[in-house]
Amino acid sequence: MKTENCDSCGNSYPVEQLVEFDGQLLCPSCLESATLICSHCGTRIWKDENAGDNDTPLCQHCYDRHYLSCARCGRVIHEDDAYYRDDCDDEPYCCNCHTHFRQSNINDYYYKPEPVFYGNGPRYFGVELEIDEAGENAESAGKLLLIANRNADHLYCKHDGSLEDGFELVTHPMTLAYHLHEMPWAEVLHKAASMGYTSHQARTCGLHVHVNRDAFGESEAEQDACIARILYFFEKHWEELLKFSRRTPRQLERWAARYGYKEQPKDILEHAKKGGHGGRYTCVNLTNADTIEFRMFRGTLKLNTLIATLQLVDRICDVALCLSDEELKAISWTTFVSGCQAPELVQYLKERRLYVNDAVEAEEEL
Repeated sequence: MKTENCDSCGNSYPVEQLVEFDGQLLCPSCLESATLICSHCGTRIWKDENAGDNDTPLCQHCYDRHYLSCARCGRVIHEDDAYYRDDCDDEPYCCNCHTHFRQSNINDYYYKPEPVFYGNGPRYFGVELEIDEAGENAESAGKLLLIANRNADHLYCKHDGSLEDGFELVTHPMTLAYHLHEMPWAEVLHKAASMGYTSHQARTCGLHVHVNRDAFGESEAEQDACIARILYFFEKHWEELLKFSRRTPRQLERWAARYGYKEQPKDILEHAKKGGHGGRYTCVNLTNADTIEFRMFRGTLKLNTLIATLQLVDRICDVALCLSDEELKAISWTTFVSGCQAPELVQYLKERRLYVNDAVEAEEEL
């Protein structure tokens, strides 16, 4: 009996048991483990060249001509089985995800409605608050939306793939005063906690704050000069801001990296504009056309912490607007916090032992 060696495993087999594929002789075991059959055209392909997924193996040609990937779950779907949402016409979805969104109060990750501005500017804050551990659940989202949007369209919810079992709360842009006095944050946070959601304790959640760029000046040059001072402030006072953020250094490296200290604010901005720092995953994200995004802070369901975070961002913006480069470079953390007057911010600074060595006992974060 004539035998040959399998070109993959090297074992000897009767010739009639070997199959020639792509110029190689393969034994039945290697053929099964290393190759697949395209589910559309029936062509055999190497497993590592599968352009589909485990459920729908495909050669590259068939995928390119007839298939798509669901924008939410990544499942491979035939073009005839793809669904599209009215607000995201170019994003294909599988039947399950389309049904989820149609019946859900939770929008997909790329959802971005026309912004509605609340309060009299010029500075507006858009909040993105991630909550986790109690389900990406349409009914739960609906209960939060019912509270938040009782009097106006303040809030919407989005899917976020970085979360394990939750979703993201996103506000329309509001002035600080509107966040404090009109947005029903206390009720929203209390309801989320009562349904079992966490944010700080989940360890997966962030609290991101967007500020409109045109609040920093009328011209691009004026805006850039102010933003450069904000970046310098973050670099100079990184250790204090790290403590304020409740994040770990490792978390910041992944989700809100620093740009690196330089002697002049404009040099940090120039360095930041060159990119190569993780894109939007930086402490102050500059990749959005209309806003800058403060990404350093850990999520929270504690009202005072949320408000204090907005007040800190507001105070940093004030300092960057009012001081020259040299004045900002000279300001110490003690001088900075001694000018903080907002009661929620002062309380939080004391809790974190960041307020002129004045400390108080802190309530547990949620």
